Amino acid sequence: MAEASPIPPQRQAVRRTPPRPDELRADVWIAGGLIVAAIISAWLGLVAGVYGTDASSMTWGLVYAVAVSAPLALRRRVPTLALALVAIAFFAGVTFRIPDLYVGNIALFIAMFTVGAWVDDRRRATLVRVLVITGMLVWLLVMLFQSATAETDEGFSRAGLFSPFAAFALLQLLVNVAFFGGAYYLGDRAHASALSRRTLEERTAELERERELTAAQAVALDRVSIARELHDVVAHHVSAMGVQAGAARSVLDRDPSAARDVLVGIEGSARDALGELRNLLDTLRRPGGEAGPGPETEGASTLRLDAIAGLVAHASDNGLPTTFAVLGRPVSAPDVVQVNLYRIAQEALTNARRHGGAEATADVRLRYDPDAIELEITNTGSVRATGRAGLGLVGMRERAAASGGVIETGPRPRGGYLVRVRVPLTSRSAVLA
Repeated sequence: MAEASPIPPQRQAVRRTPPRPDELRADVWIAGGLIVAAIISAWLGLVAGVYGTDASSMTWGLVYAVAVSAPLALRRRVPTLALALVAIAFFAGVTFRIPDLYVGNIALFIAMFTVGAWVDDRRRATLVRVLVITGMLVWLLVMLFQSATAETDEGFSRAGLFSPFAAFALLQLLVNVAFFGGAYYLGDRAHASALSRRTLEERTAELERERELTAAQAVALDRVSIARELHDVVAHHVSAMGVQAGAARSVLDRDPSAARDVLVGIEGSARDALGELRNLLDTLRRPGGEAGPGPETEGASTLRLDAIAGLVAHASDNGLPTTFAVLGRPVSAPDVVQVNLYRIAQEALTNARRHGGAEATADVRLRYDPDAIELEITNTGSVRATGRAGLGLVGMRERAAASGGVIETGPRPRGGYLVRVRVPLTSRSAVLA
């Protein structure tokens, strides 16, 4: 069978699954069985006197048995060729009076069914079968005409408007119509069923691939989310402890009391960091993703917008003088938006404390609009020059995107750094909550 020209996969028509090795082996067994059956049928027909003295010899019966049955061994490999060979052998067998009445018909039925069931080029399958059917019907009409016009008294009587001979001829015609029509119809149905199974298998495989891809993406997103939370918690508290430790070291010799107070602050920062880490780990262990109760870990619901004031106070206590202002009337916001905005403010203040220098200051403004919330963190001081965004900036962008908002980050023209994020309350953030 000729190969179709290559076309893009997305436009390629569905083709039935190629025959399996066990199906090809079964074809060989079917052909062998029909050869034996055809030999026996021809011998029994010869003994029974089918066609009388006009019957061909058993030698031709053997040739016919092989010719009409052997092509079926290749019926799935070359269906159209197998049908052509079987049809020619069948035509020759009936024409030359081979005394086989059944096996040839079975072989022809199987060959025609195979073309309908296994040829993916439906135009070619239709054309080949129509040609064979037309040829057989024309041949049948010619044979009936010759019998009707032959000058002999043998056979059925031709007397009357609807003579026994006419009834026999009509019966022969109807049987052949049912025979070829059945082979044609069943072959088309088998091909359609095979295409449906192939389409179902392909869709099942595609769904399985999509399921695996979705699972891998979910794992990747979970890993990014965990990494972002760990970075925000650890970076904030460790940065504060670093600043506090430096202050304690500078006053340790001349003011032990002040150093003691700073060390108490370091202890508190460490306790807060451990509390948040414990809360995060407890959340990850629970299937529902909700933290357990406790005075130290009240869950992610404690990270709300009104807690930003505590971040500002913590930054001021740890060497970064920070002001805080709330503009507009507070509006309700989904939990995911409040957590993400809190973390963005936390990361921005941590970066300002780490990179702004000793004289840096910061300003935090939380602006409520009827349809959006805007958080702006600015700081003075130096700006770290870097060729790529750090993990903190990447995390802030991911949080803004997860909330359905947009974020603006970068150095200010008059010095310092700006972080501004705006989250529309009508966006998909409400759905993610």
